[in-house]
Amino acid sequence: MATSAAFFTSSSPSLTLPCKSHKPFYSQSVYFLKPLTVKASTTLDYSKVSVGDKTPSPSKTSNWQWKFKDNYINIYYEEHMNRESPDPPKNILIMPTISDVSTVEEWRSVARDIVERVGEVNWRATIVDWPGLGYSDRPKIEYNADVLEKFLVDLINAPNGPVSDSENNLVVFGGGHAATITVRAAKKGLVKPVAIAAVAPTWAGPLPIVFGRDSSMETRYGLLRGTLRTPAVGWMMYNMLVSNEKAIESQYKSHVYANPDNVTPGIIESRYALTKRKGARYLPAAFLTGVLDPVQSREEFLELFANLEGKTPVLVVSAKGSPKRSKAEMEALKGAKGVSKFVEVPGALLPQEEYPAMVAEELYKFLQENFKSNF
Repeated sequence: MATSAAFFTSSSPSLTLPCKSHKPFYSQSVYFLKPLTVKASTTLDYSKVSVGDKTPSPSKTSNWQWKFKDNYINIYYEEHMNRESPDPPKNILIMPTISDVSTVEEWRSVARDIVERVGEVNWRATIVDWPGLGYSDRPKIEYNADVLEKFLVDLINAPNGPVSDSENNLVVFGGGHAATITVRAAKKGLVKPVAIAAVAPTWAGPLPIVFGRDSSMETRYGLLRGTLRTPAVGWMMYNMLVSNEKAIESQYKSHVYANPDNVTPGIIESRYALTKRKGARYLPAAFLTGVLDPVQSREEFLELFANLEGKTPVLVVSAKGSPKRSKAEMEALKGAKGVSKFVEVPGALLPQEEYPAMVAEELYKFLQENFKSNF
């Protein structure tokens, strides 16, 4: 599959850059001045279909109120647990991959797989939607990496939070940017998970990974971000670029999933519905333009993980079919300081949803290796 996006710059000649976009974003044009065309293509051939339209139902769904600048934001979360086990459960916090269609749904099959396994430890998995995404509230705030890090820290440390009874035994799984934000918070000592699993970890948003971060492009990103946040024009642009089923399907088939045949109508309908929620465009405007990026370079990315050496076990799950640029960042973690274990599974940017059984197997092995006799 191939997709293209046209961005318009103030330079006189048009510049064509071959690249692969990072997340579901665009298949049409954003108008600045002169055209800058981006094309993406993948030639992947994973034949095994692992995704269906039906995902496991959670054991419990609820909302937690996060206080941010004197406002309370409803945060959606759901628990998956084995009700038949007599043992008290140990907690896994799962954070969805950050994108314009981020959702707890991408982790449900993995969560259910892990909690239903019979072993020495009874696990409970809590999946939480980020503020501004999924089924959580989407207020018009200035989203950035620091805001999302603060949310994660508050979520983990809150005495009344969804994982408040973890008793310093919390394991965190995260996909994409969520994994990197978790590692960054752990490096600072703001959270102290006993283990972290980073699934297809990323750190650069779609536009910066394609166009870079020079001052000229940052100005354009700011213009696009501001336009997307405006009341009328913002919705029109968001509907054109993100909130339409053809655009979502194109991006999922080109690089979010490795096998286009795994992209079902049910998945597209679910993601499309998320883009129609009140305030849906605010956080994606920040993500697309790089404001949510937890670091600015590969060196900083590697440094985050290196700082956890000897402190926290870290599993990195890379995906074989990830877009070239994202895959390069994942591969940089292979053998890197602070990475306890590096494995590779089929898939692209959402292997946990496309190939949940394989991802669950690797995550469960990691849990057994580190906590079989510790808990």
